[in-house]
Amino acid sequence: MDTQSEADRGGLEQVIRRAQQGLTERASLVETLILAAVAGEHVLVVGPPGTGKSQAVRRVAAELGGDYFEYLLGKFTEPNEVFGPVDLRRLREGVIEVETSGMLPEAEVAFLDEVFLGSTAILNTLLGILNERTFRRGSTVVDCPLRLCVGATNSLPDDVSLAAFADRFLIRVFVEPVPDPLIEELLDAGWGSETPIVSEPIGIETIDRLAAQRRECDLAGIRPTLGAAIRRMRSSGIEISDRRAVRAQNLIAAAAVLAGRTTATEADLWPLPLIVRTADGQPVARETLADLLAASENSALPNAAEELSAGPVARSNLILSAVEDLQLPGGVVEGIDDRLRIEALLREIDAGFDTTSLSGELAVARSSLTAALGAA
Repeated sequence: MDTQSEADRGGLEQVIRRAQQGLTERASLVETLILAAVAGEHVLVVGPPGTGKSQAVRRVAAELGGDYFEYLLGKFTEPNEVFGPVDLRRLREGVIEVETSGMLPEAEVAFLDEVFLGSTAILNTLLGILNERTFRRGSTVVDCPLRLCVGATNSLPDDVSLAAFADRFLIRVFVEPVPDPLIEELLDAGWGSETPIVSEPIGIETIDRLAAQRRECDLAGIRPTLGAAIRRMRSSGIEISDRRAVRAQNLIAAAAVLAGRTTATEADLWPLPLIVRTADGQPVARETLADLLAASENSALPNAAEELSAGPVARSNLILSAVEDLQLPGGVVEGIDDRLRIEALLREIDAGFDTTSLSGELAVARSSLTAALGAA
C-alpha cells in the first residue's frame, strides 16, 4: 500500500484507541463500527439498556467527524422529526418539498436508538436510505452521503413484517452487561467519564479513501473458501440469505484493507460470524468455522478479530498489543494495578498457548512480564 494508505490506517488505529478509552468490554464494538464504515455496511447493536451502546457510537462518530444525526425513535415519532419538515410555503403551491438540512438524509454517520419502534412510514423511508442511499418524498430527492448507520434495540423484534427492514443491517453485534469480575474496572473507567471533545477528527475523507481501496480489493482467491464457509453455516442450521452472503464480501475486503492487504486471505474471514442474525447463532458459526478462522489476524482491529475467531494468531496479536499498552517505565511495576494486569496477561498466555513452543515475540513478551513481576 502507498504512503497515504499507511497514513490513513495509522490514523484510524489512533482513532480506535481513543474511542475505546474508558469503555469497559466495548473495544470490539468500537472496532466493528470502524469495520462497518469502511465496508459501507450498517450495524444493528442488540443489548439491554445501559450497556454502553450509544456511548460507543458517539465516541466513534466524534472521532470520524462529518455530519452526525442521532434520534431516539418511539411509537409516536413523526417522519418530519427524522427526515425534516415539509416546506409550508411550497406546500401552499401544491408541491411537497422537505427541508432536509441537519436531518438524517444529509447525515454521514447516524445513530437510531430503539430503531424498531419507528412507524411504518419511517421504516419504509429508511429502507431506501439504508439500501440505496437515497431519500425520496414528494418532489424531494436527496442522494444521501450516509457512510454508517447504527441501529440499537434492547431485543430483536418478533414481528415478521420487520424482517425486511432488519435485514438491511448486515452486521449484528450482541452486547451484555459487563461481567462481575470487571465491575471495579467499569466503576473506575466510568467515574466522571463523558464523551470526550475531539479537537481534530480524522475526517470522513479517510473512510472514503479506505472504502475505495476496499472496492478494489482482490477477493478471487478467497471466494472458494468463503463459499465453503457459507455452506457450512447453512448446514449447521444457520440461516444465511443470498443477500447477506454476497454482502459479506464487503466485510472481508474491509478487513483486508485495514490489515494493509490488497488481496484478501483466510486471515480476513473473521467478520463472518457478524452476518449471523441471532445471538445463539453467532457462537455456532464460530465453532463451525473454527478451522477456517484459525489464521485470523488484524493489527488495526485486534479485539474484534480475536473475539470473532478465537484464533491463536489473533489472540497472540491482542496479547502483544496489551503488553505494548502496559508501558512499564523501565520494566518496573509501579502499583497494584500494574501487577494485576501483568498477572492477567500471563494467565492469558499460559492458558492459551504451549509455553514450551511460543513464537519469538510472544516468548519475549512473557519473559519481560515475568521479569517485571519478579522485580516487584
